[in-house]
Amino acid sequence: MSSSITRRQLLVEGSKVAVSASVLSALLAACGGDSGSGNQTSDVSLRYWVLGYSPNGGNQTGKLTDAAVAAYKKAHKNLKGVTITGYTGDQSGFTKLTQAVQGGSTVDVFRLPSDVLPTLVRAGSVAPIDDFLTADDKSDIASNLLDAVSTDGKRYSWPLWVPPVGMYLNLDIFKERGVDVPKDDWTYEEFVDIAKRLTFKRSNGQQVYGYSGVIDAGVVNTWPFIMGDGAYPLSKDNKQYTFNTPEGVSGLQKLMDLALKYKVTPPDFGTQTTTDMVTGFSQKKNYAMYSEPSGSSATYKALGMNFTVKSMPIGMSGKPLTTGGIGLISVTNLQDDNKLKAAMDLARYLTSSQVGHDITGYYLAPGARKSVEVSDPIALFKPFVPYTYITPIIAQWPQIRTILHDQIQKAVLGKVSAKDALNNPASEVNSLLNG
Repeated sequence: MSSSITRRQLLVEGSKVAVSASVLSALLAACGGDSGSGNQTSDVSLRYWVLGYSPNGGNQTGKLTDAAVAAYKKAHKNLKGVTITGYTGDQSGFTKLTQAVQGGSTVDVFRLPSDVLPTLVRAGSVAPIDDFLTADDKSDIASNLLDAVSTDGKRYSWPLWVPPVGMYLNLDIFKERGVDVPKDDWTYEEFVDIAKRLTFKRSNGQQVYGYSGVIDAGVVNTWPFIMGDGAYPLSKDNKQYTFNTPEGVSGLQKLMDLALKYKVTPPDFGTQTTTDMVTGFSQKKNYAMYSEPSGSSATYKALGMNFTVKSMPIGMSGKPLTTGGIGLISVTNLQDDNKLKAAMDLARYLTSSQVGHDITGYYLAPGARKSVEVSDPIALFKPFVPYTYITPIIAQWPQIRTILHDQIQKAVLGKVSAKDALNNPASEVNSLLNG
């Protein structure tokens, strides 16, 4: 992805994206992209790696992906088959994907977050999509997103969706404690008050916590607290580290206070996994609120959970803000032209509105194409898109977020102060940015 597009441009343009999360893919027949023409795909097999996929319908992503691939195969009789592999949405999972793609022997098509793309492009591991983009593709996909996946004039991914982080609320726990659902413009102080009221011990001895969230190098699920006072990790041109401002320090202190001062988080807050979060929220029901992008909302709806999603609390800046990235589907740099063509056709279908019509609920985040329509619960995230901070799409970002995660985690665990946590990475991050 090109770093020439600024965060502000991306956010402004992002507000123009037609978002809704029930049907994610662009109707290629309507868009002129003829994704369903089985005559175009020759006798090949493809290997598709999917973020968050559990096989045999193990989760909602697994069910939807299996159904989408089955629909595609039905329309493409010459395709031998598609093997699907899942990987986790954390640093370990992203490392596994990167190594597999660079290895060049186990992946053909893959879903990835935006900040992983520059590393793979620089390594020559990803095929440009330009020769496969139709005029209708170009008019349907938000132009800023096509710019975002461009490097040196070539585009290297099919944009899928923009998943902003929101605050999940377990409404059964709210009702249990007699707490009103907050307004959309709630503040950090109001959030703390609610989280304190939702932190309690049930009569059976089960401890319930008002809030939790994953703190991992691969996600930014708790970053809206850090950035809510007006701080940004990098300057607008992505050339200088800027998280260690007074606004950044006060924002990180607010995240730390949830654990160290207000005691509204579980004891292992800071080291929890995504699985811990989903289980605690939906099955154990001992987390009243937690922050995450839109993906899990479809799973909760399928489970019949009584939940809703609100914007992240507003910090000292006085403006709403959340964090996110761009979900993408790329194709490895295949040398077999026949296989490359088949892989690109599959990637187009999986990011089209047609797959949304074929598979109800396919889109787990607001879509990248204007033709994509979504419904609740994904539609609950649509209002957040215009003010979503998109993590920097530069080759150094995976290294930078790993460095920052180490310090943020130490701060939340009470091992370093907020000021030291944000000052410590400055020299190393600026060195990376300066090459």
